[in-house]
Amino acid sequence: MNILLAMIAAFFWGTTYAVTQYTLEGWPPLLLGAIRALPAGLILLAIKPNLPKGFDWVVLLRLGALNIALFFGLLFIMAQTLPSAISAMGMVYVPVFAMFFHWVVHKKKPSKLQLISGALLIILAWQLFDPQKLNLNVVGLIAMITAIGCIVIGSNLTQSLSNRIHWWTVLSWQLILGGGLLAILAGLQASAYPEQYMSSLSNISLRNITGLFWLLSLNTALAYALYVWLLRRMTVVEFTFAGVTNPIAGILSGLVLMGESFSFHQYSLMAAIILTSLLSPLFTHYQNWKLTKEGDGLIPLQAK
Repeated sequence: MNILLAMIAAFFWGTTYAVTQYTLEGWPPLLLGAIRALPAGLILLAIKPNLPKGFDWVVLLRLGALNIALFFGLLFIMAQTLPSAISAMGMVYVPVFAMFFHWVVHKKKPSKLQLISGALLIILAWQLFDPQKLNLNVVGLIAMITAIGCIVIGSNLTQSLSNRIHWWTVLSWQLILGGGLLAILAGLQASAYPEQYMSSLSNISLRNITGLFWLLSLNTALAYALYVWLLRRMTVVEFTFAGVTNPIAGILSGLVLMGESFSFHQYSLMAAIILTSLLSPLFTHYQNWKLTKEGDGLIPLQAK
């Protein structure tokens, strides 16, 4: 059930890029990040009012700055500069980053299968993102790599905080504080470069409102509630491996909304990346199932 819920959250996140390009083209990334985060956090706070205590304010401000302000800003830079399918495919590499982060920081050595899967994913990425075969924006690619790092570090911080701070407090206040930082930065940018902001806000259409509602409600309030709640019940690596629905959503929404299309070779690489990312979690699930059945006496020991 946890894996299914994680897949639902990842699916909504995968639609971010195409929805942004289709409904909010040309909107400033800082403004989009603030509109996505701050109202969602305030709505969640209204549903269940709470206040952090003491030093928790400082910790949640740091989390909001990394997990929301910086990440959302990078996310919308990706959405404005890269094809939605490519942005979503990049998120498949979060487990690889998470795996090496835990290895280096927490000294948790990955399994051989995880290492093999990680190596295969890197090789496939080199083929898919080859600049000689696919012309991609360098700024968007740098934003993608940095955003992946934000996800891994931010998820570890969220998981550690949820063990001592109520998960709803972590959820609502990281959105409020991170969204507040984005609103301040957006205000400063708007005062220096008002044209883009005036153009976006003075010509709001039904399509813009629909896109903002999707990003605020499903992509943020619902998906982040699932994300914070699940990190109390799953490891970061387990959660990120469930993110296989992210690229699927990115490819489908890019095709439907933006008419994006790629060559058969590129679609084959995308499929190979998705399948490779499933190797480790599926094998782990099979091992756990087998141990459970053996413990229940349903599988004879000699059949091992």
